[in-house]
Formats: sequence, structure tokens, C-alpha cells
Amino acid sequence: MKFPNFKEEKKLKKKGFRVIAGLDEAGRGPLAGPVMAAAVIIRKFATSNPQFLEIKDSKKISPPKREILYNFLTKNSNIEWATGKVSEKIIDKINILEATKLAMKKAVINLDNKLKLTDNRKNIDFLILDGNMEINCLIPQKAIKKADNKVFSCAAASIIAKVKRDRLMKRYHKKYFEYGFNAHKGYATKLHREMLEKYGPCKIHRKTFKPVKDTLSK
Repeated sequence: MKFPNFKEEKKLKKKGFRVIAGLDEAGRGPLAGPVMAAAVIIRKFATSNPQFLEIKDSKKISPPKREILYNFLTKNSNIEWATGKVSEKIIDKINILEATKLAMKKAVINLDNKLKLTDNRKNIDFLILDGNMEINCLIPQKAIKKADNKVFSCAAASIIAKVKRDRLMKRYHKKYFEYGFNAHKGYATKLHREMLEKYGPCKIHRKTFKPVKDTLSK
């Protein structure tokens, strides 16, 4: 069986759930910038367009291809989506796991509000989450390890969250150009560590992450 697919969404439909959203995040590991989550609903489980067959975990797609698939997903009338973002300041206050959950919750709330504005559809009634976490909301949910490899809506969410965050980090690069955010997007690459050592942390660095914290203690 080819993955990702609609198996989980179809099983939930048979159980009576009507509006199922898949979630994923981008940016848990970086030393700088926010964590971003996306929530995606697929209206009809059809893959007649060849680009549907190219949807998979964003980490397995090149940056140029991610941009193409992002545009395809976000402009497709068969797809509803929204994102949620949590800043590096909040990450430092509540830790990255709780910040990731909060970003996912924000994405769900934003998508629910979007649905109400567009066509008064029924609220989201089930969530599929990538990973092993649970978010604090009243909507029934299921966490699936590596869901971005298995569940279509989660794979789509992974692409949207990743591209949204990468674009944001490119904008941050214009303000904090010394660090090379346009190249590494805040991840702990050799270049980033060298620039962090040279210039110290900037406003968007996560001060509780060890490599950043170490520079502050010198």
C-alpha cells in the first residue's frame, strides 16, 4: 500500500466523523525562531491530479519542490487549511513540547474559524496528530507516530507548516543577516553555531536551548 494515503481518514468517516483534520509541525529542533503547526482538511479523498501523488513528509522533499506543492495545496478547492505559530519567547517560557502543542491548538482554532466564515460547515470533529502528543481541546483526537509518512492530511500539513516557517525565517534573515537564517532556517548547522559563537544570540534565538544558553554563560 502506498503511503501516505487516506486510510485513517476513511476509517474515521465510517465511524461517523465528518470533518477530520490532520496536523503536523515544523521547527521543534532549531535554535532560533518560532515553531509552526498546520491543520489540513481534505474534502474529497481523490488523487486524480498527479500532484496529489507527490505529497509526502516535507523532510523528504527538496525546498523548490516543497514550494510547488505548497502552492498546489493552499490553492486547491478540495483542501481547507490554517496554521498556528508560537514564538521563541513562549518556547523559552513553557518549553518546546508545550509550545508545539499550543501551535497545533492555534492551527485547529484558526481552521475552525475559517470554516465558519467560508461555508458554515460543521466544526472539526476529529484530529489526527503526528507524533505521540495530545493537545488540550475538546475535539476527539488520535496521535500516530510518523503520521506525516502515513496519513495524507498530516503529510500535507507538514509541507504547509514547513514552507510557512521557512519563508518567515528568510524574512528574519533581512534583519539578522549575520546568522545566515536564509540558509539554515535556525537549525544548529556548523555555520549557525559559528555565527552564534561570533555574535552571540539575537532577539529570536531560543535562550533555553543549550547551544544558545552556553553562549550566554560565557
